[in-house]
Amino acid sequence: MVNSIFEIANMKKMTVLVFIICILISFRNQTKEIMIHNEEIKESFEEYYYTSSSWDLLPSFFLSNEQEAHPQTRSLEYDFYRNSCPQAEKIIQNVVRELYKVKFSVSPALLRLVFHDCFIAGCDASILLDAVDGKQSEKDSNPNENLKGYDIIDKIKSQIEEVCPGIVSCADIVVLAAREGVLQAGGPFYPLFTGRRDSTEPFSNLATNELPSPNADLSETLASFSSRGFDERETVSILGAHSIGMIHCKFFLNRLYDFGGTYGPDPSLDPQFLNFLRSKCNTSGASEVPAASPPFDILVSSSTETSPPHSVMSSAAPPSLSFRGSLSSPPLCTAPSVSFENSLLSSPEDLGINMAYEGPGVDFGTLYYRSLLHGRGILYSDQQLMSGEETGIWVRAYASDVSLFRRDFAQAMMKLSNLNVLTGSAGQVRRNCSKVV
Repeated sequence: MVNSIFEIANMKKMTVLVFIICILISFRNQTKEIMIHNEEIKESFEEYYYTSSSWDLLPSFFLSNEQEAHPQTRSLEYDFYRNSCPQAEKIIQNVVRELYKVKFSVSPALLRLVFHDCFIAGCDASILLDAVDGKQSEKDSNPNENLKGYDIIDKIKSQIEEVCPGIVSCADIVVLAAREGVLQAGGPFYPLFTGRRDSTEPFSNLATNELPSPNADLSETLASFSSRGFDERETVSILGAHSIGMIHCKFFLNRLYDFGGTYGPDPSLDPQFLNFLRSKCNTSGASEVPAASPPFDILVSSSTETSPPHSVMSSAAPPSLSFRGSLSSPPLCTAPSVSFENSLLSSPEDLGINMAYEGPGVDFGTLYYRSLLHGRGILYSDQQLMSGEETGIWVRAYASDVSLFRRDFAQAMMKLSNLNVLTGSAGQVRRNCSKVV
């Protein structure tokens, strides 16, 4: 009798033990399946994120926390024009790609255009409006006087209007064209929702006074970006946009000859790089204001630029010191007060320094940060990133980890593209991007 009781008790224990083992095995299998599924999602996302040129936007769960936290972006939608104008994003893609084939300056022009639009009153295409009825255009403000890319947007808009009149906003065209420009220049793909509406007025005063300056100290730069919701990490990452385009000599000439009224160079500049910049930007020609550029379509049609811009220095070695210019006395004037982005000219014919040292598509971003590590930042405000503890940490991180930079840059561009958007019944959809309806 006693033995039977013990046998029953042991059987119960064995049953419980087997049950627990079965649960553990089942849980382990489910965990493994989840991990495999998550890895598949990650691989799929990375394929889009780093290499894809597809214009099929990613699913909504790839939205950043910033997008979910701001109510004004909730009314933006995945593939907003899927029924009303399904060809829209393909048209934008094709126009930018075709222009890029003959003019690499398409990418920096579009990248600066979206920054100048979104950073002021939001991504509302107010930058595109012409002056009318006593209202000054943002185009006429001092920081925007050399801004390019308007003709690209007009070209895209005209093609879209032929197939979908009055449907696609100029604001959406600006952000989507900029994304394609980044992608063509070797930068990362980033998902964007659409459904923005266009502003009915320009904001000339804001454009004049609130764009960051290339001559700003670090505290000023951080305060400017902080006013738009960007923290230090995001500020450092979005300034990686300075990886492409031309910087005209007049915007950093004071660093070479008369920094802060000292009649000497900026001490933070690497001495070899200083000599290199002086060889490119001597005072006899660099202080001249460049002539106004012709319309973009004229530049494209007459351009023979079918190869990457000339490399001006290696990312791994010091710049060449084979001078091709003469040094002269310090200039009598300092650089004008302008915006960050206005100092980056998109025309390679302008006298200046090419930021894409090894041509477009080569290490987008990392060359910029490596230059800062060695005191080779061209703009004072860029080099100032190394003067702060946290900003310096992120400069070093992006210089050594291209994947980290691409991820952070993409997220910063998503955030920029969603600043204070107009949706629903707010604003309008312009038929002509330079004029209100």
